Amino acid sequence: MSKSLKRVRAALEAAGITPDIQELENARTAQEAADGVGCTLDQIAKSIIFRGHDSGDVLLFLTAGGNRVDPSQASAVAGEPLDKADAALIRARTGFAIGGVSPVGHLQPIRCWLDPRLLQFDRIWAAAGTPRHVFSLDPAELPRLTGAETADFTAS
Repeated sequence: MSKSLKRVRAALEAAGITPDIQELENARTAQEAADGVGCTLDQIAKSIIFRGHDSGDVLLFLTAGGNRVDPSQASAVAGEPLDKADAALIRARTGFAIGGVSPVGHLQPIRCWLDPRLLQFDRIWAAAGTPRHVFSLDPAELPRLTGAETADFTAS
């Protein structure tokens, strides 16, 4: 088991959640993950990372699989302009590779926002630290697990 997957499992267990982690052939995209677990695209929680232009902080936006983060709305929510976060920064701050960034188990605390669309489901799926592993979760747990604030930051 990879270190990343172990970190996600440990974070979920520490929060009192029995992890339902599944290994898929490929879950690099939200559509691949949805197809692999047999759910709708919007039941996949995408972890979109930006770098705060002023702060240099890594900022996480959890959005429904069919939604896109609108950079100007996300910037307004974050309170600063946003820049693209490169793979090296994402790995250094989260401990995860692109395609496997989990909402939990980061190496460092990360400010996080949540797409309200995810809260419309009984279960959602998110990356479990690798591009092939996902876990299911009651979306109402996300604010407690991540410190995420619900906000509108998606393109319409």
